[in-house]
Amino acid sequence: MDYDLATWLNLALRWLHLIAGVAWIGASFYFVWLDNNLTAPDPPREGVKGELWAVHGGGFYHSQKYLVAPPHLPSHLHWFKWEAYTTWLSGFLLLCVLYYWGAPVYLIDRAKMAFTHGQAVLVGLAFIFGGLAVYEGLCRSPLGQRPRAFGVVWFLTLTAAAYALTRIFSDRGAFIHVGAIIGTAMVANVFLVIIPNQRKIVAAMLARRPVDPRLGAMGKQRSVHNNYMTLPVLFIMISNHYPIVTGHPLAWLLLALISAAGISIRHFFNLKHFGIIRHDFLFYGAMLFFGVTVIATVVKPKAAAISAGPVAFTTVQTIVRTHCVMCHSPTPTHPGFAAPPNGVAFDTPAHIAQYAPRIQERSVASHSMPLGNETNMTDQERATLGAWIKAGAKLP
Repeated sequence: MDYDLATWLNLALRWLHLIAGVAWIGASFYFVWLDNNLTAPDPPREGVKGELWAVHGGGFYHSQKYLVAPPHLPSHLHWFKWEAYTTWLSGFLLLCVLYYWGAPVYLIDRAKMAFTHGQAVLVGLAFIFGGLAVYEGLCRSPLGQRPRAFGVVWFLTLTAAAYALTRIFSDRGAFIHVGAIIGTAMVANVFLVIIPNQRKIVAAMLARRPVDPRLGAMGKQRSVHNNYMTLPVLFIMISNHYPIVTGHPLAWLLLALISAAGISIRHFFNLKHFGIIRHDFLFYGAMLFFGVTVIATVVKPKAAAISAGPVAFTTVQTIVRTHCVMCHSPTPTHPGFAAPPNGVAFDTPAHIAQYAPRIQERSVASHSMPLGNETNMTDQERATLGAWIKAGAKLP
């Protein structure tokens, strides 16, 4: 039996990552909403900052937030941490299985940078943990006390990282590393600040010492950071399905604009929780995304000129056999695949014509295929495919 370990690991880790991510993001969004909807307790109660009555699933719930901590701790106290830890661990393992184990296929683009397998992995890790070091340095600097200025500087830092990564890694590999930088900063907020500070608060209470209110404030600061970074990470998780973005010559700029749109939309909802309706932030988000569509449509990869006249299908078939069939075949010869990716096979003329729109999207318009351009498909060949498709993708 030919057991494809990498593929099954990929599936299992991706599923686990999705489940854990839903749990973490759901809890994060809920607690930000809860915190923003608290009202002064009625009647006032000592130490209680705010409360919220809610109804859900046929039951009534009464939530209270203390200024520092309650006078007495309950015997059962839930710590929201494993949602975050499981999301990061499953995501990092998925990165290792797909992009580091399969670096020659998914990460290295020799037309950009001729890394060895080991070099590519080390550079990827350097960006992830180097990004975390920069984030922590910014948070602990005086800039960390100025939320808007901090947000601008961190956003520009991530944009610079995206620019650099798109110059050295494959399209998908570059985007996923930007997401890994953000996700690592988010889980570090939980692991390095939020949970340790909560433990210090609990320890002080048990020892009957005064609780430092700055501990809770620091945790709240990092929680808010995570709230605004969530939507950019979610987009990156699905971005590999949209080569019109990842394979664009200005992919780093498109990612920055889409992330800014997500941040603007998130800010609208955060304000709405306080009862402040600012539709202009929804408008800003929509305009940013519209700007992405305009840039992606107007700015396109340069295509080589081809001679006038119809393109013979035999020419198209030769290009496809040279650059595509090693992966997109019922029995791929490429060592990275045991089955054709997404079930797309170019084994017959009919199949080539059937998937012509996908060839146009991924090989002509975005240059995202072949992966890492490891077969060195030329601009002339891409233009030839594009001309055949534009003429109607006709078969003999």
